[in-house]
Amino acid sequence: MPEGDTVWLTARRLHAALAGRELVRADLRVPQLATVDLTGRRVLEVVPRGKHLLTRLDGDTTLHSHLRMDGSWHLYAPGERWRGGPEHQVRAVLGDEERTAVGYRLPVLALLATQDEPQVVGHLGPDLLGPGWDAAQALRRLAAEPGRPVGEALLDQRNLAGIGNVYVAELCFLRGVTPWTPFGEVPAPQKLVVLAKRLLEANKARPGHVTTGDTRRGRMHWVYGRAHQPCLRCGTAVRGGEHGPADQRRVAYWCPRCQRGPVPDEWA
Repeated sequence: MPEGDTVWLTARRLHAALAGRELVRADLRVPQLATVDLTGRRVLEVVPRGKHLLTRLDGDTTLHSHLRMDGSWHLYAPGERWRGGPEHQVRAVLGDEERTAVGYRLPVLALLATQDEPQVVGHLGPDLLGPGWDAAQALRRLAAEPGRPVGEALLDQRNLAGIGNVYVAELCFLRGVTPWTPFGEVPAPQKLVVLAKRLLEANKARPGHVTTGDTRRGRMHWVYGRAHQPCLRCGTAVRGGEHGPADQRRVAYWCPRCQRGPVPDEWA
């Protein structure tokens, strides 16, 4: 699932391409919106909210999309070949005279009144990249369940919005705890929240989620995606497993030397 910084960058690019312009092409290829015609509408802005994208149009209308695991938006110039995937994976097309935005494999695509946006994003916690970021509130929400594993707590968008699995693995490494550590046992938890904000801010204007400061291939992450490879800090083989409730399992990566705390039974 894309991290919040990826969604932020997607919104920024869509906003730059579409905001203030009238749609000359609009095609929403999902059954519930197949008869909707947005041509002639002016795009007011495209804003991110956690991992949600809100494309606001005149007439008190918002197109809500969510990328989830595999969705993406691509921008094309007139006449440019679309390369985001096969035609049958296109779910939305929004075009003005200069650029066309094409949404591929979007699992969530819906129209609603702009004033009703809280119905789809009102449950989210403080947005790490939003103008109303509130670190104290995010920490209170996380700490409300001290026995919950820190990995699960960070992924819960109701606590704070924008963290995905890459940042869970990297944040846990940088704070020296495993993803299964109860949140109440994480040392200086306020530093975890501050670090999460810092990492997403550092990466929001570029792809890649660099957490090591090294942009070279294979060196961008401390542990994420590095199972069986040497830890970049100590050289110990990074381990891989799963964390989260049974119906929401996520991959986990950790260094058994650099990180303390509970681990799955097979590694205990």
